[in-house]
Amino acid sequence: MRKFFYFIVLIIIYLGCTKDSGGMSGNTSQPSDPGSSSVIPTNLTLDISLKGQQENPHGDGSGIVYITASANNASYYNFRFENGDSFNSQDGNLTYTFTEPGLNQYLVTVLAFSPTNDYDSISKPILIRVSPPSVDGRDLVWSDEFNYDGPLDSSKWHHQVIPIFGENWANGEQQHYTDRLDNSYVSDGTLKIVAKKEQYIFRGITKNYTSARLNSKYAFKYGRVDIRAKLPSEQGTWPAFWTLGANINEIGNYFGSTYGNVGWPLCGEIDIMEQNGWNKNNLIGHIHWGDTNTGDYGNNGNNIQIQNASSEFNLYSLIWTESSIKILFNNQPFFEVDIVAGMPYNNLHYILLNIAMGGNLGGEIPTNFNSSTMELDYVRIYQ
Repeated sequence: MRKFFYFIVLIIIYLGCTKDSGGMSGNTSQPSDPGSSSVIPTNLTLDISLKGQQENPHGDGSGIVYITASANNASYYNFRFENGDSFNSQDGNLTYTFTEPGLNQYLVTVLAFSPTNDYDSISKPILIRVSPPSVDGRDLVWSDEFNYDGPLDSSKWHHQVIPIFGENWANGEQQHYTDRLDNSYVSDGTLKIVAKKEQYIFRGITKNYTSARLNSKYAFKYGRVDIRAKLPSEQGTWPAFWTLGANINEIGNYFGSTYGNVGWPLCGEIDIMEQNGWNKNNLIGHIHWGDTNTGDYGNNGNNIQIQNASSEFNLYSLIWTESSIKILFNNQPFFEVDIVAGMPYNNLHYILLNIAMGGNLGGEIPTNFNSSTMELDYVRIYQ
């Protein structure tokens, strides 16, 4: 009986020793033929060109890129993108379209696979501009998507800091405007305009609040303006998105030295959005003008009550044609006026963005006010 037991144990040991025990390959993937040696692609290259790159280094706005990969011993290629898209190509060529509007950086990765299913990989970053789709049949002609960090793009914006009335700004406002990063900067995909309580001296004049007032360096006549923004919540702040005629001779503005030959209101003003300083969900659309024939002052406008001006991003728009001005909130018109003879709305205008403190529409500033921020996702002009 004991001999029989030893015999059974020997058989079990023999079978265990002769069984083929497969192990993990040291390569990234297993050969397709277990009997063959691994073949790893070599000399992998990746070339990426942008459509329209000869005219603009960031492309023509279509988002189209042409990608070519090449390697020795490669049977096919797999292209991968940060959004999860993945495509195979036998010849190493791929045309791909990026769709996120604005100037964005992406990482493109390619894996070259050999006949044994081993691979090598390489990645390359690209910086590409994608134009937003047309709106109301109008094409984008100018924008800032704020997809960078740090100071504002100085090729697009001018900081207006010199008070227009010597020591003061209009309407009883109480701030100094500055060009400091403390009051305007770009981060995490949005422009921040910050109004602060602080003593600040400019040209010998001390004020207790600072903020920023921006002029676009682009002037336009007719079209659509879209500004997506979240407004400040603190009382006493008076934020605005508006336009002035580029022919205004206002001190310190961007276009005054080039076009300025009339004062306000003969230049014309369009208020796309003004937020009430004591009722933060009350928004105003308004126009002011001086009659070009008589010089008489005129104004017209409307307001709208909403629920989320300071807690959510909303879309503020202007549609300006040869015959009318229309102001919209989230694509819903709430003020429209016809342009008639004598109204100065057939000349170039530029965009202004600012937060004023106090004044006619800002009202009383609370004693415990410290700071308040307005965020802008983008500013776009279509024609």
